[in-house]
Amino acid sequence: MFMLAELTTTWIVILIIVGLIALGILALFLKFFSLWLQAMSSGASVSFFNLIGMMLRKISPQVIVTARIQSVKAGIQIETAQLEAHYLSGGRVRNVVNALIAAHRAKITLPWDVACSIDLAGRDILDAVNTSVNPKVIDCPTVGSSGTDRLDAVAKDGIRLLCKARVTVRTDIQHLVGGATEETVVARVGQAIVSAIGSAPTYKDVLEKPEDISRRALESGLSAGTAYDILSIDIADISVAGVAQEANVGAKLQAEQAEADKNRFQAEAEKRRALAVAQEQEHTAEEQKNRALVVLAEADVPKAIAEAFRGGNLGIMDYYRYKNIQADTNMRNNIAGDSDDEQEK
Repeated sequence: MFMLAELTTTWIVILIIVGLIALGILALFLKFFSLWLQAMSSGASVSFFNLIGMMLRKISPQVIVTARIQSVKAGIQIETAQLEAHYLSGGRVRNVVNALIAAHRAKITLPWDVACSIDLAGRDILDAVNTSVNPKVIDCPTVGSSGTDRLDAVAKDGIRLLCKARVTVRTDIQHLVGGATEETVVARVGQAIVSAIGSAPTYKDVLEKPEDISRRALESGLSAGTAYDILSIDIADISVAGVAQEANVGAKLQAEQAEADKNRFQAEAEKRRALAVAQEQEHTAEEQKNRALVVLAEADVPKAIAEAFRGGNLGIMDYYRYKNIQADTNMRNNIAGDSDDEQEK
């Protein structure tokens, strides 16, 4: 009796364990049955073992099955293992699948590995594909910390112009990884427009043909090294700085130019006057210098006379005649000076 009771207890435990296992299998079957049936009916079959394995690997079976069904229905064959690998890598599986479907419908070549690498690089692959199909417009410049929405450039004639452009771009998917972003495109376009305006002879040329500015900017190869292809650069607005409320811009600019020319000519005249004064001072100093040399030379005359007396080369009568001649010369000079003064009076 004891052995029979012990055997009965063992079978009861075994039956309980088997029942629990059966309940677990039934629970798993009920949990994944709808996903399995959905995948099977859509032609994107996923086995129960794969669904259980996803659960054990902490992968969302709902995401993987839905993505596989979408790809199969769109005519794209993506294996379940590829979807699981991208999910485990931290990628956005649904976003990548939607991008592949959009690229397939738009006849854009986009391999699975390229799409995964773009997604893992942090770029929005779906937005990139949409931008490839529907190009987007970027304002140049964008309103940033400076608070301005106009490019500031100066033509060769010195007139300051304010300009705003719109850039139409399309995503270059092949260069999306490692390519420069919108900020680089905006900066390059702004630099090209400022350079083109700066090389214009006058502001009138820029206002007359703004398309020349766009053409020169496009010819600069601005899209090199970026993730975008620049389709067009359009000048949305251009005006002369400081005359937004003026009806006759030309008259105002001419008046300001005339005032600037007047100030410039006055400055040049003042420069010439200062130069003439400086030259006059130099001539006066040179005259004083020559007078000093004459006085210095006259101081040597008495020395020479004394030396001539000592050497016997000059007699007393010669000296008297010299003094008389000198006195006559001084008298004539004085008379001539009085006559000049009277004539001046």
